[in-house]
Amino acid sequence: MLGPVILAASRSDKMRRFISAAPGTKQVVGRFIAGETVEQVVPIIEDAAGKGLEVTMDVVGEDITTPEQAAAARDAYLELVGRLKDLGLGTKAEMSVKLSMFGQALDGGHELALANVRPVVEAAAEIGTTVTLDAEDHTTLDSMFAIHEELRKDYPQTGCVIQAYLFRTEEDAHRLAAAGSRVRIVKGAYKEPASVAYQEKAEIDKAYVRILRTLMDGEGYPMIGSHDPRLIAIAQELGRKAGRKLDEYEFQMLYGIRSEEHIRLAAEGHRMRVYTAYGTDWYGYFMRRLAEKPANLLFFGRSILTKG
Repeated sequence: MLGPVILAASRSDKMRRFISAAPGTKQVVGRFIAGETVEQVVPIIEDAAGKGLEVTMDVVGEDITTPEQAAAARDAYLELVGRLKDLGLGTKAEMSVKLSMFGQALDGGHELALANVRPVVEAAAEIGTTVTLDAEDHTTLDSMFAIHEELRKDYPQTGCVIQAYLFRTEEDAHRLAAAGSRVRIVKGAYKEPASVAYQEKAEIDKAYVRILRTLMDGEGYPMIGSHDPRLIAIAQELGRKAGRKLDEYEFQMLYGIRSEEHIRLAAEGHRMRVYTAYGTDWYGYFMRRLAEKPANLLFFGRSILTKG
């Protein structure tokens, strides 16, 4: 029951200040956030590639209040693309973007977000990689899917994310499970009302399996975003039943969580991609990681007590 409380705290400026100042915060944040700058995350990308892993890079930050901040977010991703190009890592690292960072919530936000994300998608394509549009709260999804559809006209490899806990997602999955699509399925990590989303873990898990079956039976490329051993095993079985080869879908897990499982799946021949976040505006991302798993919160609490 702590998850909704933590998600509410993720929107509190008072809690942001308190947690940022806590003595143990830096240690725990470092578990989930790969660094603050491109140069700090380059060795992590190179290390992952050396282990047979791929990555998707997320420049964290969601509290965008001006067009100038949205343009700065765009430029941060363009800087990342430039470094990937220099390193020759374009085929091993894609990017994940939240359209809120590109100005989606501002006046005229839909058009602004599309204008800001397009050059990132173009630059990614030029170095042999792509971009996935992350899903945020349910009020943003119609805009996200419309931008996704628009980008795919010129860059069909552009991916998107769907969230199993939303009632709408089963219908979205049927629409998206088409040839050439790239779809990441996750459980969902935002505080959503009972009018639009399942609230119980068992119901969310059942929906996840139904949606995953739709994706596996479709003609697109499923990306399984989960650390749940049971769901991973189900995904493997659904892939076999659908006649998919191991390179016709992939697993995705968060940086800093179940790292040994990353290696195991890659060693079995699966494509394994590590969702790797970096940047200075880490608070919202960090709080959602705490909300997803009680053990993360206990780890954080012990660190504060130890360092206090």
